[in-house]
Amino acid sequence: MVTEKKINVQDFDVVVVGSGFSGAIFARELAEKHNKKVLVVEKRPHIAGNMYDEYNEHGILVQQYGPHFFNTDKAWVLEFLKKYCELIPHAVTGRSEIDGKYVQLPYNFQTIQDLLPLNEAEELYKLMREEFSGEDRVSIFSLLESKNKKIHDFAELLYEKAFKPYTMKQWNLTTEQIDKSVLNRVKFALNFDSRYLNKDFQYLPKHGFTKLFESMLNHQNIKIICDCDALAHISIIEDTAYYDGEYVESIVYTGPIDELFNREFGILPYRSLEFTYESVKTTEHLLPSDFVSYPQTNTFTRKTEYRRFNYEITGQEYTTIAAEHPLEYNPDGQVGNVPYYPTITSDNLKLLKKYQIKADSINNLILVGRLAEYKYFNMDLIIENAFHKFELCKERFGWLNK
Repeated sequence: MVTEKKINVQDFDVVVVGSGFSGAIFARELAEKHNKKVLVVEKRPHIAGNMYDEYNEHGILVQQYGPHFFNTDKAWVLEFLKKYCELIPHAVTGRSEIDGKYVQLPYNFQTIQDLLPLNEAEELYKLMREEFSGEDRVSIFSLLESKNKKIHDFAELLYEKAFKPYTMKQWNLTTEQIDKSVLNRVKFALNFDSRYLNKDFQYLPKHGFTKLFESMLNHQNIKIICDCDALAHISIIEDTAYYDGEYVESIVYTGPIDELFNREFGILPYRSLEFTYESVKTTEHLLPSDFVSYPQTNTFTRKTEYRRFNYEITGQEYTTIAAEHPLEYNPDGQVGNVPYYPTITSDNLKLLKKYQIKADSINNLILVGRLAEYKYFNMDLIIENAFHKFELCKERFGWLNK
């Protein structure tokens, strides 16, 4: 499936830069439903972007860029994925270490019992059920803004012990600087629901994410080049983008938007991660859940035990745990050279607008995905967004079924 690097771009209608979900969905839809010849260019030596996984020396399938799980309320998203992989039901579980003990994550009514005396927990349950009647999960900011002092005081306790230190470590920013949408991704559950996210459909691909992407990109109209930096081949002249100096119908770009334009207006910051691994010979799990967050440690933010959700191969003699260490993205660094999360602040959004205006002026350029759009999408929203963008582009480019 991966081709040699000597490619005649004139043989293709569309160049897709990046092979994560956004790029792979565009490539497959164009190739299968619109009979377009698609060249997929991937900077890394493998497909699947940050979803890439592989087996380690102990037979454990490790997601090399951090843990990913399918969570969605949309049945059509699952039906789409089922065309390319076998899905196994899996509701991701989490814990958070606070004051030296594990508490439930998402933070919920059990968390109140973990942190407060039982009589205080009983009173808080009653107060919260009355104030937030009809809601099952609320933002930490909703709790902080409560006029009830006891609700506010508990929210302040949780905010100071968990949300605030975790955010400052993850983003190297204060909670006042980072956009509130980032802090609202995981909400407080007004019940004892232990699911990390309260989505209706929660699954994992039985054979891993890489196999899913191999299947999605396996089409006669799709060719792939890995270990190739597309930015060395893309040029923009006035209102048109070219690849290797040749005009193509469209270039679908999923990388960092500022790098596409040589950071002309300034650097848009992204956060990156470095991983350290520990493998232990044991038949027992070492973590109490799929992952554990550590808001109060000095360096790492989270640990994941991958054996807990391996479904293709079971009964391994070892377990492998990965710790995540956040750092600033540096494309030229020995570490931190993979962008993960856009750092969404008011100043960065103003800078983003300049790049978006320039991108909109290029008639054959399509920006899609977390890095290109500078949005903190969860996986389900990445998929939904790719299809939404695709529908808009069908009208813009006049793509017709053939």
